[in-house]
Amino acid sequence: MPASTLAPWRLTVMAAATGVIVANLYYVQPLLHQIRVDFRVSSAAAAALVTLTQAGYAVGLVLVVPLGDLIARRPLLVVIFLAAAVVMAAAALMHSFALLAVLALLIGLVSVGAQTIVPLAADLAAPPQRGRTIARVMTGLLVGVLLSRTFAGLIAQGAGWRAVYAIAAGALVVTAVVLVFTLPDEAPRPRVRYRDLLVGTAALVRLGALRRRSLYGAVVFGAFSVAWTTLSFHLAAAPFHYSNAQIGLFGLFGVAGVTAANLAGHTADRHGTHWSSVAAACLVAGAFVVLALGGGTLVGLAVGLVLLDAGMQGMQITNQSIIYALRPDARSRVNSVYMTFSFLGAAVGSLVSGQLYDRVGWTGDCWLGAGLGAVLVVPTLLEARAPRGRVPVRSG
Repeated sequence: MPASTLAPWRLTVMAAATGVIVANLYYVQPLLHQIRVDFRVSSAAAAALVTLTQAGYAVGLVLVVPLGDLIARRPLLVVIFLAAAVVMAAAALMHSFALLAVLALLIGLVSVGAQTIVPLAADLAAPPQRGRTIARVMTGLLVGVLLSRTFAGLIAQGAGWRAVYAIAAGALVVTAVVLVFTLPDEAPRPRVRYRDLLVGTAALVRLGALRRRSLYGAVVFGAFSVAWTTLSFHLAAAPFHYSNAQIGLFGLFGVAGVTAANLAGHTADRHGTHWSSVAAACLVAGAFVVLALGGGTLVGLAVGLVLLDAGMQGMQITNQSIIYALRPDARSRVNSVYMTFSFLGAAVGSLVSGQLYDRVGWTGDCWLGAGLGAVLVVPTLLEARAPRGRVPVRSG
Protein backbone atom coordinates (compact mmCIF):
# COMPACT_ATOMS: atom_id res chain seq x y z
CA MET A 1 0.00 0.00 0.00
CA PRO A 2 1.63 3.30 -0.98
CA ALA A 3 2.74 5.64 1.73
CA SER A 4 1.12 8.55 -0.11
CA THR A 5 -2.29 7.30 1.03
CA LEU A 6 -1.46 8.54 4.55
CA ALA A 7 -2.16 12.23 4.08
CA PRO A 8 -1.78 14.41 7.22
CA TRP A 9 -5.53 15.02 7.47
CA ARG A 10 -6.21 11.28 7.30
CA LEU A 11 -3.64 10.61 10.01
CA THR A 12 -5.36 13.22 12.18
CA VAL A 13 -8.73 11.52 11.71
CA MET A 14 -7.23 8.15 12.59
CA ALA A 15 -5.59 9.58 15.71
CA ALA A 16 -8.87 11.17 16.80
CA ALA A 17 -10.81 7.94 16.21
CA THR A 18 -8.26 6.06 18.27
CA GLY A 19 -8.83 8.47 21.15
CA VAL A 20 -12.63 8.19 20.92
CA ILE A 21 -12.75 4.42 21.23
CA VAL A 22 -9.91 3.86 23.68
CA ALA A 23 -11.67 6.26 26.07
CA ASN A 24 -14.25 3.51 26.69
CA LEU A 25 -11.67 1.68 28.77
CA TYR A 26 -10.99 4.59 31.10
CA TYR A 27 -14.30 6.38 31.68
CA VAL A 28 -15.00 4.14 34.64
CA GLN A 29 -11.83 4.94 36.61
CA PRO A 30 -12.85 8.33 38.07
CA LEU A 31 -16.43 7.03 38.51
CA LEU A 32 -15.57 4.08 40.74
CA HIS A 33 -16.27 5.95 43.96
CA GLN A 34 -19.72 7.06 42.75
CA ILE A 35 -20.54 3.59 41.40
CA ARG A 36 -19.45 2.04 44.69
CA VAL A 37 -21.83 4.33 46.58
CA ASP A 38 -24.74 3.94 44.12
CA PHE A 39 -24.64 0.15 44.13
CA ARG A 40 -23.45 -0.18 47.75
CA VAL A 41 -20.54 -2.47 46.94
CA SER A 42 -16.99 -2.66 48.28
CA SER A 43 -13.98 -0.91 46.78
CA ALA A 44 -12.69 -4.28 45.55
CA ALA A 45 -16.01 -5.04 43.84
CA ALA A 46 -16.11 -1.64 42.15
CA ALA A 47 -12.48 -1.98 41.06
CA ALA A 48 -13.41 -5.31 39.49
CA LEU A 49 -15.23 -3.34 36.77
CA VAL A 50 -11.83 -2.12 35.58
CA THR A 51 -10.47 -5.66 35.66
CA LEU A 52 -13.43 -6.99 33.66
CA THR A 53 -13.08 -4.25 31.06
CA GLN A 54 -9.39 -4.99 30.63
CA ALA A 55 -10.01 -8.74 30.50
CA GLY A 56 -12.65 -8.19 27.81
CA TYR A 57 -10.19 -6.07 25.90
CA ALA A 58 -7.63 -8.87 26.05
CA VAL A 59 -10.20 -11.28 24.60
CA GLY A 60 -10.99 -8.79 21.83
CA LEU A 61 -7.30 -8.47 21.07
CA VAL A 62 -7.09 -12.23 20.58
CA LEU A 63 -10.33 -12.75 18.63
CA VAL A 64 -10.98 -9.45 16.81
CA VAL A 65 -7.72 -7.60 16.12
CA PRO A 66 -6.18 -10.39 13.96
CA LEU A 67 -9.11 -9.89 11.57
CA GLY A 68 -7.27 -6.77 10.40
CA ASP A 69 -4.96 -9.09 8.41
CA LEU A 70 -7.97 -10.81 6.83
CA ILE A 71 -10.71 -8.19 6.37
CA ALA A 72 -10.37 -4.69 4.89
CA ARG A 73 -10.00 -2.46 7.90
CA ARG A 74 -12.45 0.27 6.94
CA PRO A 75 -15.58 -1.94 7.20
CA LEU A 76 -14.06 -3.81 10.14
CA LEU A 77 -13.54 -0.58 12.07
CA VAL A 78 -17.02 0.72 11.27
CA VAL A 79 -18.57 -2.46 12.68
CA ILE A 80 -16.36 -2.29 15.78
CA PHE A 81 -17.30 1.34 16.48
CA LEU A 82 -21.03 0.70 16.04
CA ALA A 83 -20.90 -2.38 18.28
CA ALA A 84 -19.11 -0.33 20.94
CA ALA A 85 -21.82 2.34 20.70
CA VAL A 86 -24.55 -0.23 21.37
CA VAL A 87 -22.79 -1.65 24.43
CA MET A 88 -22.02 1.79 25.88
CA ALA A 89 -25.67 2.81 25.45
CA ALA A 90 -26.75 -0.36 27.27
CA ALA A 91 -24.39 0.43 30.16
CA ALA A 92 -26.04 3.84 30.53
CA LEU A 93 -29.36 2.09 31.26
CA MET A 94 -28.09 -0.41 33.84
CA HIS A 95 -29.41 -0.43 37.42
CA SER A 96 -28.00 -3.84 38.36
CA PHE A 97 -24.36 -4.12 39.39
CA ALA A 98 -24.18 -7.71 38.13
CA LEU A 99 -25.41 -6.69 34.67
CA LEU A 100 -23.07 -3.69 34.67
CA ALA A 101 -20.21 -6.10 35.38
CA VAL A 102 -21.20 -8.19 32.35
CA LEU A 103 -21.35 -5.06 30.22
CA ALA A 104 -17.92 -3.99 31.52
CA LEU A 105 -16.54 -7.19 29.99
CA LEU A 106 -18.34 -6.48 26.70
CA ILE A 107 -17.14 -2.86 26.66
CA GLY A 108 -13.58 -4.12 26.64
CA LEU A 109 -14.34 -6.72 23.98
CA VAL A 110 -15.77 -4.20 21.51
CA SER A 111 -13.32 -1.37 22.17
CA VAL A 112 -10.34 -2.84 20.30
CA GLY A 113 -10.65 -0.44 17.37
CA ALA A 114 -7.59 1.50 18.48
CA GLN A 115 -5.43 -1.60 18.06
CA THR A 116 -6.72 -2.00 14.51
CA ILE A 117 -5.99 1.62 13.63
CA VAL A 118 -2.39 1.61 14.90
CA PRO A 119 -1.14 -1.19 12.59
CA LEU A 120 -3.10 0.36 9.73
CA ALA A 121 -1.18 3.59 10.24
CA ALA A 122 2.09 1.62 10.37
CA ASP A 123 1.17 -0.03 7.04
CA LEU A 124 0.42 3.31 5.41
CA ALA A 125 3.57 5.05 6.66
CA ALA A 126 6.88 5.16 4.81
CA PRO A 127 9.49 3.17 6.81
CA PRO A 128 11.66 6.19 7.76
CA GLN A 129 8.61 7.86 9.34
CA ARG A 130 7.02 4.80 10.93
CA GLY A 131 8.02 5.61 14.50
CA ARG A 132 6.75 9.18 14.20
CA THR A 133 3.55 8.02 12.53
CA ILE A 134 2.86 5.54 15.32
CA ALA A 135 3.61 8.30 17.82
CA ARG A 136 1.06 10.61 16.13
CA VAL A 137 -1.66 7.97 16.36
CA MET A 138 -0.64 7.19 19.93
CA THR A 139 -0.90 10.89 20.72
CA GLY A 140 -4.57 10.66 19.76
CA LEU A 141 -4.89 7.58 21.93
CA LEU A 142 -3.25 9.37 24.86
CA VAL A 143 -5.48 12.40 24.48
CA GLY A 144 -8.45 10.03 24.55
CA VAL A 145 -7.16 8.44 27.75
CA LEU A 146 -6.51 11.82 29.38
CA LEU A 147 -9.76 13.48 28.37
CA SER A 148 -11.83 10.38 29.15
CA ARG A 149 -11.05 10.65 32.84
CA THR A 150 -11.55 14.40 32.94
CA PHE A 151 -14.70 14.25 30.81
CA ALA A 152 -16.16 11.44 32.93
CA GLY A 153 -15.52 13.28 36.17
CA LEU A 154 -17.03 16.55 34.98
CA ILE A 155 -20.12 14.98 33.38
CA ALA A 156 -20.76 12.68 36.34
CA GLN A 157 -20.56 15.62 38.70
CA GLY A 158 -23.46 17.35 36.96
CA ALA A 159 -25.49 14.57 35.34
CA GLY A 160 -24.44 11.30 36.97
CA TRP A 161 -22.20 8.51 35.76
CA ARG A 162 -24.79 7.05 33.34
CA ALA A 163 -24.69 10.23 31.25
CA VAL A 164 -21.00 9.58 30.56
CA TYR A 165 -21.83 6.31 28.83
CA ALA A 166 -24.74 7.77 26.87
CA ILE A 167 -22.65 10.62 25.46
CA ALA A 168 -19.81 8.21 24.64
CA ALA A 169 -22.23 6.05 22.65
CA GLY A 170 -23.20 9.05 20.52
CA ALA A 171 -19.55 9.95 19.90
CA LEU A 172 -18.84 6.42 18.69
CA VAL A 173 -21.70 6.55 16.16
CA VAL A 174 -20.48 9.88 14.76
CA THR A 175 -16.91 8.53 14.49
CA ALA A 176 -18.09 5.43 12.64
CA VAL A 177 -19.76 7.63 10.02
CA VAL A 178 -16.60 9.73 9.64
CA LEU A 179 -14.45 6.62 9.14
CA VAL A 180 -16.67 5.43 6.30
CA PHE A 181 -15.67 8.48 4.28
CA THR A 182 -12.05 8.96 5.36
CA LEU A 183 -10.25 5.61 5.62
CA PRO A 184 -8.54 4.45 2.41
CA ASP A 185 -9.41 1.41 0.36
CA GLU A 186 -7.10 -1.57 0.70
CA ALA A 187 -5.93 -4.26 -1.66
CA PRO A 188 -7.82 -7.57 -1.52
CA ARG A 189 -6.95 -9.50 1.62
CA PRO A 190 -5.48 -13.01 1.46
CA ARG A 191 -7.91 -15.93 1.67
CA VAL A 192 -7.20 -17.44 5.06
CA ARG A 193 -9.49 -19.40 7.36
CA TYR A 194 -10.23 -17.63 10.65
CA ARG A 195 -8.95 -20.60 12.64
CA ASP A 196 -5.68 -20.57 10.70
CA LEU A 197 -5.43 -16.85 11.34
CA LEU A 198 -5.67 -17.40 15.10
CA VAL A 199 -3.17 -20.26 14.98
CA GLY A 200 -0.78 -18.05 13.01
CA THR A 201 -1.21 -15.33 15.61
CA ALA A 202 -0.29 -17.69 18.43
CA ALA A 203 2.75 -18.89 16.45
CA LEU A 204 4.14 -15.35 16.43
CA VAL A 205 4.96 -15.73 20.12
CA ARG A 206 8.01 -17.70 18.92
CA LEU A 207 9.56 -14.39 17.83
CA GLY A 208 11.98 -13.58 20.62
CA ALA A 209 11.77 -9.81 20.26
CA LEU A 210 7.97 -9.90 20.27
CA ARG A 211 7.86 -12.17 23.30
CA ARG A 212 10.32 -9.99 25.19
CA ARG A 213 8.57 -6.73 24.36
CA SER A 214 5.16 -8.24 25.15
CA LEU A 215 6.37 -9.12 28.63
CA TYR A 216 7.64 -5.56 29.08
CA GLY A 217 4.22 -4.35 27.99
CA ALA A 218 2.45 -6.63 30.48
CA VAL A 219 4.53 -5.33 33.38
CA VAL A 220 4.24 -1.64 32.51
CA PHE A 221 0.48 -1.87 31.88
CA GLY A 222 0.09 -3.74 35.15
CA ALA A 223 1.93 -1.01 37.01
CA PHE A 224 -0.12 1.68 35.28
CA SER A 225 -3.36 -0.03 36.35
CA VAL A 226 -2.19 -0.34 39.94
CA ALA A 227 -2.13 3.46 40.24
CA TRP A 228 -5.16 4.50 38.20
CA THR A 229 -7.57 1.81 39.42
CA THR A 230 -7.46 2.89 43.06
CA LEU A 231 -6.67 6.59 42.61
CA SER A 232 -10.33 7.61 42.76
CA PHE A 233 -10.75 5.84 46.13
CA HIS A 234 -7.65 7.58 47.45
CA LEU A 235 -8.80 11.01 46.29
CA ALA A 236 -12.35 10.55 47.64
CA ALA A 237 -10.98 9.72 51.10
CA ALA A 238 -9.09 11.84 53.66
CA PRO A 239 -7.22 14.12 53.41
CA PHE A 240 -8.59 15.11 49.98
CA HIS A 241 -12.35 14.36 49.95
CA TYR A 242 -12.46 15.33 46.25
CA SER A 243 -15.60 15.38 44.10
CA ASN A 244 -16.03 13.44 40.85
CA ALA A 245 -15.08 16.52 38.84
CA GLN A 246 -11.91 17.09 40.83
CA ILE A 247 -10.93 13.43 40.55
CA GLY A 248 -11.48 13.55 36.79
CA LEU A 249 -9.17 16.54 36.44
CA PHE A 250 -6.28 14.40 37.65
CA GLY A 251 -6.29 12.75 34.24
CA LEU A 252 -4.77 15.93 32.82
CA PHE A 253 -1.52 15.24 34.67
CA GLY A 254 -0.95 12.54 32.08
CA VAL A 255 -0.22 15.17 29.43
CA ALA A 256 3.45 14.33 29.97
CA GLY A 257 2.71 11.02 28.31
CA VAL A 258 1.92 12.82 25.04
CA THR A 259 5.34 14.47 25.05
CA ALA A 260 7.01 11.17 25.96
CA ALA A 261 5.23 9.35 23.13
CA ASN A 262 6.43 11.79 20.49
CA LEU A 263 9.96 11.90 21.91
CA ALA A 264 10.14 8.10 21.96
CA GLY A 265 8.89 7.95 18.36
CA HIS A 266 11.59 10.35 17.13
CA THR A 267 14.24 8.45 19.11
CA ALA A 268 13.18 5.14 17.57
CA ASP A 269 13.38 6.60 14.05
CA ARG A 270 16.74 8.31 14.51
CA HIS A 271 18.68 5.95 16.75
CA GLY A 272 16.85 2.64 17.13
CA THR A 273 18.45 2.13 20.56
CA HIS A 274 16.88 0.52 23.60
CA TRP A 275 18.06 3.11 26.10
CA SER A 276 14.66 4.77 25.95
CA SER A 277 13.27 1.55 27.46
CA VAL A 278 15.67 1.83 30.37
CA ALA A 279 14.69 5.45 30.95
CA ALA A 280 11.00 4.53 30.79
CA ALA A 281 11.41 1.69 33.31
CA CYS A 282 13.27 4.00 35.69
CA LEU A 283 10.52 6.61 35.37
CA VAL A 284 7.86 4.04 36.26
CA ALA A 285 9.73 2.80 39.33
CA GLY A 286 10.57 6.34 40.44
CA ALA A 287 7.00 7.50 39.92
CA PHE A 288 5.67 5.02 42.46
CA VAL A 289 8.31 5.97 45.01
CA VAL A 290 7.10 9.58 44.70
CA LEU A 291 3.45 8.45 44.92
CA ALA A 292 4.19 6.39 48.04
CA LEU A 293 6.15 9.06 49.86
CA GLY A 294 4.18 12.09 48.66
CA GLY A 295 0.76 10.57 48.05
CA GLY A 296 -0.81 12.57 50.86
CA THR A 297 -0.16 15.87 49.05
CA LEU A 298 -1.43 17.31 45.79
CA VAL A 299 2.10 18.09 44.59
CA GLY A 300 3.33 14.57 45.33
CA LEU A 301 0.44 12.99 43.44
CA ALA A 302 0.85 15.35 40.49
CA VAL A 303 4.59 14.70 40.12
CA GLY A 304 4.16 10.96 40.53
CA LEU A 305 1.39 10.72 37.93
CA VAL A 306 3.33 12.81 35.43
CA LEU A 307 6.37 10.54 35.80
CA LEU A 308 4.21 7.41 35.58
CA ASP A 309 2.43 8.44 32.39
CA ALA A 310 5.69 9.55 30.78
CA GLY A 311 7.38 6.25 31.62
CA MET A 312 4.47 4.12 30.52
CA GLN A 313 4.05 5.83 27.15
CA GLY A 314 7.77 5.96 26.49
CA MET A 315 7.92 2.19 26.95
CA GLN A 316 4.82 1.67 24.81
CA ILE A 317 6.08 3.59 21.77
CA THR A 318 9.52 2.00 21.91
CA ASN A 319 7.95 -1.46 22.10
CA GLN A 320 5.65 -0.82 19.13
CA SER A 321 8.39 0.69 17.00
CA ILE A 322 10.34 -2.55 17.45
CA ILE A 323 7.57 -5.11 17.03
CA TYR A 324 6.07 -3.58 13.87
CA ALA A 325 9.37 -4.18 12.07
CA LEU A 326 9.24 -7.93 12.79
CA ARG A 327 6.50 -9.04 10.37
CA PRO A 328 5.29 -6.23 8.08
CA ASP A 329 2.83 -8.68 6.50
CA ALA A 330 1.17 -9.44 9.84
CA ARG A 331 1.15 -6.22 11.82
CA SER A 332 -2.42 -6.68 13.09
CA ARG A 333 -1.54 -10.11 14.46
CA VAL A 334 1.75 -8.87 15.93
CA ASN A 335 -0.17 -6.08 17.63
CA SER A 336 -2.74 -8.61 18.84
CA VAL A 337 -0.05 -10.64 20.61
CA TYR A 338 1.61 -7.60 22.13
CA MET A 339 -1.55 -5.90 23.36
CA THR A 340 -3.04 -9.15 24.67
CA PHE A 341 -0.05 -9.56 26.97
CA SER A 342 -0.27 -5.89 27.92
CA PHE A 343 -3.92 -5.92 28.89
CA LEU A 344 -3.68 -9.23 30.69
CA GLY A 345 -1.01 -7.49 32.76
CA ALA A 346 -3.34 -4.53 33.21
CA ALA A 347 -6.20 -6.80 34.32
CA VAL A 348 -4.02 -8.51 36.90
CA GLY A 349 -2.71 -5.15 38.12
CA SER A 350 -6.18 -3.70 38.62
CA LEU A 351 -7.45 -6.88 40.31
CA VAL A 352 -4.54 -7.08 42.74
CA SER A 353 -4.55 -3.35 43.46
CA GLY A 354 -8.26 -3.36 44.33
CA GLN A 355 -7.77 -6.21 46.79
CA LEU A 356 -4.62 -4.65 48.22
CA TYR A 357 -6.27 -1.26 48.67
CA ASP A 358 -9.02 -2.78 50.83
CA ARG A 359 -6.34 -4.29 53.08
CA VAL A 360 -3.40 -1.88 53.28
CA GLY A 361 -4.50 1.25 51.41
CA TRP A 362 -2.84 3.51 48.86
CA THR A 363 0.74 3.17 50.12
CA GLY A 364 0.69 -0.60 49.68
CA ASP A 365 -0.44 -0.21 46.07
CA CYS A 366 2.35 2.28 45.43
CA TRP A 367 5.06 -0.08 46.68
CA LEU A 368 3.60 -2.82 44.51
CA GLY A 369 3.90 -0.49 41.50
CA ALA A 370 7.46 0.45 42.44
CA GLY A 371 8.35 -3.23 42.53
CA LEU A 372 6.91 -3.77 39.05
CA GLY A 373 8.89 -0.82 37.73
CA ALA A 374 12.07 -2.20 39.30
CA VAL A 375 11.40 -5.57 37.63
CA LEU A 376 11.52 -3.77 34.26
CA VAL A 377 14.80 -1.98 34.85
CA VAL A 378 17.07 -5.04 34.87
CA PRO A 379 16.10 -6.71 31.55
CA THR A 380 15.85 -3.40 29.69
CA LEU A 381 19.31 -2.43 30.96
CA LEU A 382 20.78 -5.78 29.90
CA GLU A 383 19.17 -5.41 26.48
CA ALA A 384 20.49 -1.89 26.04
CA ARG A 385 24.02 -2.96 27.01
CA ALA A 386 24.04 -5.75 24.43
CA PRO A 387 26.51 -5.26 21.52
CA ARG A 388 25.82 -2.00 19.66
CA GLY A 389 23.28 -1.06 22.35
CA ARG A 390 20.46 -3.04 20.77
CA VAL A 391 18.96 -6.45 20.20
CA PRO A 392 18.15 -7.13 16.54
CA VAL A 393 14.42 -6.66 16.14
CA ARG A 394 14.16 -9.62 13.76
CA SER A 395 15.53 -12.13 16.22
CA GLY A 396 13.46 -15.26 16.60
